[in-house]
Amino acid sequence: MKWTDVQEIGMALADTKPGVDPLAVRFTDLMDWVMALPGFDDEVKRCNEKILEAIQQVWIAERD
Repeated sequence: MKWTDVQEIGMALADTKPGVDPLAVRFTDLMDWVMALPGFDDEVKRCNEKILEAIQQVWIAERD
């Protein structure tokens, strides 16, 4: 997985963090959680706020 795989990342977070409200997660924590996902293999410098927001939106949609 790469940072641009926002759909896959958001779905993985919904599965691995079912009790977490995505709107309450700080972006620094979100970035750490994404990097800890199995199969994630990308550099932190490729991450930005726009990508984190997109991941968060997918996670919210998956939760609902």
